[in-house]
Amino acid sequence: MALSSVFASLFLTLFKGAVGLLTGSLGILSEAAHSALDLGAALLTFFAVRVGDKPADKDHPYGHTKVESVSALIETGLLFITCVWIFYEAIQRLFFENVEVTVTWYAFAVVVLSIGVDISRSRALKKVANETNSQALEADALHFSSDIWSSTAVLIGLIFTKFNFGIADSIASIVVALFTAYAGWRLGKRTIDILIDTAPEGLTERIKEITEKVVGVVGIEKIRVRPAGSFVFVDMRIQVSRKLPMGKIKIICKNVEDEIQKSIKEADITIHAVPISLKTETIVEQIHLMALDQGLEVHDIAIHTLGNKKYIHFDLEVEAGFNLEEAHQTASILEQSIQEELGGEIEINTHIEPFKPHAVGGKKINAKEEEKITKQLLTIAKTIPEILDIHDIKIREVERKIFISLHADFPAKTSLKKAHDGTGRLEYLARTQMPNIERVVVHAEPLPTPSSLKT
Repeated sequence: MALSSVFASLFLTLFKGAVGLLTGSLGILSEAAHSALDLGAALLTFFAVRVGDKPADKDHPYGHTKVESVSALIETGLLFITCVWIFYEAIQRLFFENVEVTVTWYAFAVVVLSIGVDISRSRALKKVANETNSQALEADALHFSSDIWSSTAVLIGLIFTKFNFGIADSIASIVVALFTAYAGWRLGKRTIDILIDTAPEGLTERIKEITEKVVGVVGIEKIRVRPAGSFVFVDMRIQVSRKLPMGKIKIICKNVEDEIQKSIKEADITIHAVPISLKTETIVEQIHLMALDQGLEVHDIAIHTLGNKKYIHFDLEVEAGFNLEEAHQTASILEQSIQEELGGEIEINTHIEPFKPHAVGGKKINAKEEEKITKQLLTIAKTIPEILDIHDIKIREVERKIFISLHADFPAKTSLKKAHDGTGRLEYLARTQMPNIERVVVHAEPLPTPSSLKT
């Protein structure tokens, strides 16, 4: 499309120039000069579109699209130079020189032909510019649409000159200059806005409106929009709940990106998610999240109040390789964070537990010992009324200690607290009656009907 515009401009420049010299019409000569500048602008556009389509590279991380803006700025300068020359010649002819204009059929023909060509290429360029969002092609389309009106002014000037209204040709040339100046002003303003990264009017508000509708977005801290040729670079920071896992946050960011690109096809979007505290967070959730922020795990959190004072107790898992001083310092840092976030009168008691962050090798115990432990577990389970049966018993030896995992069946309607108490009692009795056991993990399962264990 840009190349066809080059050939059209070359043809009109030569044709208008020849007719202008033969007739002496300043209007046609100004149109020839205008077309010559159109030729230069079309060549610039052709070059800019080719360079602007190059992908981003190491030296140009945002691509080469602003070459189109530079091209449009040069074209603006050429338009204003044309205006100055036309105004100067028109004033000379109106007040200082007497130039006879010969109006011929081919003078009318060249102007009518110019109008027809400008209408055709302006529409074609506008269509392609809308499809590709090319600033350089849109600038060309704007340029040629203004040419239609300036050529119409020249045509009217020729008609008046034909009827011996001598100054009509100079007046027509001034009208051409005014149209040219207006086109240059519009093009220049838009080009400078893009070069200084002015956000397109209303685009920031549209992006904000789209983003706020995406589920999971709590708020928007910042939106920066920067146009570059056919692209728009969007850099934004959204707020999400800090309770969400990283995978969910990534999905929210992807949903925001997809929704924006449905509305703005050529958007290049960078989204930063900022986890924030919500008013709906419970104290237990806040403590868990603060621990996670410090790479720690807490469990068995208990909270009660006495008057205006809160009492908080929890178990803190600390790497087993720490000595007591290191573990205590880790706990103190977490306690301080909780104090600062929750505020008010708070007393915190932390039970420090050692844990090993890496997998430890284990082995099976001998069959005789496994049978003995299994019988003991079944005997203990019968003493706990809530438990219907135990199964899937797995016994392993890890670092000379016994680790046991098993499943315990409960009636399906058993309350969670009652089931927890039952599993806790089974774990406690197993550890106290079999001293070599390091840990017992009981998984509670609901059964719709009782098993044959309790008959």
